[in-house]
Amino acid sequence: MSVISIMMHLERGDSLELARELADHLTNEDNTIRLSEIEASAIDRPELGCSLETVADSLDLAVSIGGDGTMLRTFDRVARFGVPVLGVNVGHLGYLTEFEADEAKGAIDAALKGALPVEERLMVQGRVERADGQTDGSWTGLNEAVLEKRSQGHTVRLEVTIDGSSFATYAGDGLIVSTPTGSTAYNLSARGSIVAPTHLSLQLTPVAPHMLFDRSLVLRPDTEIRISVLGEREANLSVDGRSVAALQNGDALIATRSDVIARLVTSGSGGFQQVLKQKFGLKDR
Repeated sequence: MSVISIMMHLERGDSLELARELADHLTNEDNTIRLSEIEASAIDRPELGCSLETVADSLDLAVSIGGDGTMLRTFDRVARFGVPVLGVNVGHLGYLTEFEADEAKGAIDAALKGALPVEERLMVQGRVERADGQTDGSWTGLNEAVLEKRSQGHTVRLEVTIDGSSFATYAGDGLIVSTPTGSTAYNLSARGSIVAPTHLSLQLTPVAPHMLFDRSLVLRPDTEIRISVLGEREANLSVDGRSVAALQNGDALIATRSDVIARLVTSGSGGFQQVLKQKFGLKDR
């Protein structure tokens, strides 16, 4: 018997229907299912609900039903407990949700038997050091930590220090500190480097820089990146799309590799390259 959590996209009917089917299938196989109380209510299985504080306890597997956004929320919930996550796609083609809805039951059964590979992915950690010496955070993300301008129509000035050595001051819309997994997320739209998701590195990518140097940096995984806000224009810190802090003049984001390792169940069929080919319309010649 295994203990499994299911997280779903609450605003998609196909996600809720598949979650209901999987819950029935897994309970019929004498597994224990844990859902948040909101999700349990959404699929009319309130007896499976528990508090968010306990939903990840002693899990063998977490199943995410939706798209990449649902996957990020699932990792936020379970990654620090070392729980592997299996993603089922019911939305647009994503980079993290490797299995389709009609493959879900077979993939989950295989994962519970240990028959599918589990990839380990680096995560990024961010904390804020205030100008007065106080510290806020930290926050952990699978994709990225982003420090961006708060005011429309204006740039923000951000001073970057890498491993204690001053590097450059950027003027622009912001800076992205991306993991390899996140290299195909916001980092990609900002013309950052595409990095194999199991590679160990951090990427520093400017967003709409107002300067000649506009290149993305691929840095060692143990690099400490300090980004300080200069001037009166505030910046906003978001981690995997969640807004977590506002920074003012003299405040700094400290971004490093997290001690938490994300564990992703895969098919072992080179899914990352295949998704890249489909996303960019690449063809074999």
